Amino acid sequence: MTMTMLYPLKFKPILKSRLWGGDRLVKAAGKSAAKRAAPAGRIGESWELSGVPGDVSVVANGFLKSNNLEELIEVYMGDLVGDRVYDAYGTEFPILVKFIDAHDVLSVQVHPDDELAEERHGSRGKTEMWYVADCEPGAYLYVGFNRPVTREEYLKAVADGTLTDLLMRYEVRRGDVYYIPAGTVHAIGPGLLVAEIQETSDITYRISDWGRLGEDGRPRELHTAEATDAIDFGYGKEYFRSGVTAPGTVKEVVSSPFFTTAVMHVDGTMRRDYAALDSFVAYICTEGSVHLDTDGGSDELTALRSILLPAEIDEAVLTGRGTVLEVYMK
Repeated sequence: MTMTMLYPLKFKPILKSRLWGGDRLVKAAGKSAAKRAAPAGRIGESWELSGVPGDVSVVANGFLKSNNLEELIEVYMGDLVGDRVYDAYGTEFPILVKFIDAHDVLSVQVHPDDELAEERHGSRGKTEMWYVADCEPGAYLYVGFNRPVTREEYLKAVADGTLTDLLMRYEVRRGDVYYIPAGTVHAIGPGLLVAEIQETSDITYRISDWGRLGEDGRPRELHTAEATDAIDFGYGKEYFRSGVTAPGTVKEVVSSPFFTTAVMHVDGTMRRDYAALDSFVAYICTEGSVHLDTDGGSDELTALRSILLPAEIDEAVLTGRGTVLEVYMK
């Protein structure tokens, strides 16, 4: 145990300008973050919890304020992330948590798995999941192929500009969850606000960008060859699962080697026991607000914000009304 017990940690949001972004995340991040974000109307991502090199999250509250996540892991090790997590990942925080504000459609893309990412980039791959926090009527996603597809058919569709004809299109609703293993071709449509949990990686192979021009007035770079090698051409996987839960209940929606996620619908008081869990726990609030009491301290968690419970915290009591994603490592 550490001399001073760790407490629920909040981090400064890292706002990312994107061609397809909107303005909801700037408003959620607060005035100080908004001042640093330009252009404010095109913020596509808010990185809530990140160990990605060059974008490591910095603590915003308590006596550890201004220290970054990697520094904290160096000092507190298993007390912060869990002994098994520390043994497996060292000072690298194993997940990246972000919110995505898709004002416009994102590129059609794919991410490499761990083996290919290590070989090409010395990095982890990118398996991810999405939770639909909000969406406009008619909002949609593309995830995976809608039938068995050969490499040759795929390459012809890319060349012809007909790739989306091969993809599964999902009409989405608030509370939907999509689990997207590395190698899955996907795209987020416009009018969506998504919470994303993924491996600690920022490697994306862009396959199609709808003919969109970048800030420099030129078409954005595509990674057709790299993407083709990364794609899993298997068919028949189920990517969708419902994250809708009854008030006062907890529903596990993803259990993977990379992270486990549950949806908690707090309606009054909810008690969570982590004494037997050898892992940190991340809370991501997608709507409403809750008061958080733990054996390490108390705090408030509001919509589109996140908080990290160190592994040495054994119990949390959430009070209020809101939807909170609970993420940890098994």
